[in-house]
Amino acid sequence: MRAVLLVLILAVVVIIGAIATGFLDISQVRGARAPSIDASRNGVTATGGQAPSFDVETGSVGVGTRDAVIKVPDLKVNPANQAAPANQPAASQPPANPPPPNQPAPANSF
Repeated sequence: MRAVLLVLILAVVVIIGAIATGFLDISQVRGARAPSIDASRNGVTATGGQAPSFDVETGSVGVGTRDAVIKVPDLKVNPANQAAPANQPAASQPPANPPPPNQPAPANSF
């Protein structure tokens, strides 16, 4: 039941957004007319009414492709056994507080 209500609310919000942005234009072409009912001693007679008529215009979305030139940065990877170039700092630095010798590093606890 909640899912149906959520879908209905979402549909109303989408329709309101489409009308507000001008993507959807709804105009009434023909008004509604209620059926007429006559009651007499012989019974009840009803003649049909008229349903409203609407003209709906929707926007259009154009999808296409185009060629573009994009600059992509260069990535240089230096293996561990090679020295870093002079204009770049060394990639690996010793840890700030290494564990004492002959003792295991502390385990991570979550």
